[in-house]
Amino acid sequence: MKTIVMTGGGTAGHITPNIALIPKLRNAGFNIHYIGLRGGMEESLIKQQGIEFHGINGGKLRRYFDIKNFTDLFRIGAGFFESVSLLGKIKPDIVFSKGGFVSTPVVWAASFRHIPVIAHESDLSIGLANKLSLPFTQKVCYTFPETGAQIPKGKGVFTGLPIRDTLLHGDAKRGRSLCGFGGDKPVLMATGGSQGAQFINNMLRDCLDDLLPEFYICHICGKGNLDPALEGKEGYCQFEYVTDDLKDLFAMADIVVSRAGATSIFELLALKKPNLLIPYGLAASRGDQILNAKSFQKQGYSEVLSQEDATKEKFLSLIKSIYENRSYYIDKMEKSTIKNGLESVFKIICETAGVKVG
Repeated sequence: MKTIVMTGGGTAGHITPNIALIPKLRNAGFNIHYIGLRGGMEESLIKQQGIEFHGINGGKLRRYFDIKNFTDLFRIGAGFFESVSLLGKIKPDIVFSKGGFVSTPVVWAASFRHIPVIAHESDLSIGLANKLSLPFTQKVCYTFPETGAQIPKGKGVFTGLPIRDTLLHGDAKRGRSLCGFGGDKPVLMATGGSQGAQFINNMLRDCLDDLLPEFYICHICGKGNLDPALEGKEGYCQFEYVTDDLKDLFAMADIVVSRAGATSIFELLALKKPNLLIPYGLAASRGDQILNAKSFQKQGYSEVLSQEDATKEKFLSLIKSIYENRSYYIDKMEKSTIKNGLESVFKIICETAGVKVG
C-alpha cells in the first residue's frame, strides 16, 4: 500500500480539490494523511472525510510590508521542522500540495526528506506559496491554459481542476424544497465563497425588491453574515455556509453571482451555470481573481462586474441580460475543452508514486 500526504489550506479553494481526490485515492489503495494548519478550516473539513489530520504551525508571507511578515517567518520555520518530523514518521511515497501558505513548509520538508512532490495551481497567475514551492516539485498541475508559460519547461502539466463528484449529482427539486421555493420562478443564487463576500451581500440585498418579482433568491452569505431582518422574507433564503446540501442548491440555480476564485468558477463551468463574476479588486488581493474572471469572460462562460465600477443599475442590468441569454453561456461551457481535472491529477499522482492505474 502506498502512502500519500496531502496539504493545502487557508480557504476552501485550497481544500475542496483535495477532498475531490480523496475517494479516488482511497479506491486505489492509498493510505492518506493530511498536514494542515493547526486549528485552520482544513482541520474540520478533512476530519469529516475520515482522514488522519496532522496540525502544524503556519505563517503567511505577504507581498507588501507588514510587521507580521517577520513574526510569521518564525511560524513558517516551526512548521517546516514539524513537517520534517511528521514526514519522517509517516514515510509517505508522495506529497500532493494544493497550495495556500500552510503548504510551503510541507513541500520544503518533503524535498529535504527526498519525497517527490506534485503541486497544483488553481489560479491563472501562480500564487506566492506555489512560487516558493516550484523548485522543490517534480510536477506542477495547472488549471488555466495561460498558466503554462509561468512554469519551467517540462514541469507543468495542464490538467484542469479536480471537481468533487458529489457536486455534479444534485437534485434541483430538493434544493427548492430546502429553500421553500414552491413556484416556478427561476432561481438566482449568490455566493461569496467559504469566507463570504460583504460586497456581494450588500449589493444583492440592496437589489432584493427589484429582483424578487422575477427570481427566487438563494443567498450563501458567509459565517456571521445572516441578516435577521430578512428571515422569512418571501422568495429569499439565506445560509451562512453550506456543505452537503450545496449540490442541490447548485442544481436548482438558473444563474449564479459569485466571486472569481478558481475553485468556484471551475465548479460553475463543470455545472454549466450562467454566471456573473465580481472578483476581488487589487486593493484586497494580488489580482488573481481579476485574471481568472477575464479569462472566463473571454471564453464566453461568464460576465464580469468590477467591484470598483459596480452600481445597482449595472448589477441589475447584467443579471437580466445573463438570464435572458443563458443559452449562449451554456452552449459555450458545453463546448469548453477545459474538463474536470480529477482523472488527470489522479493519474499524475499514481504515476509519480509508482501505482498502476487501469
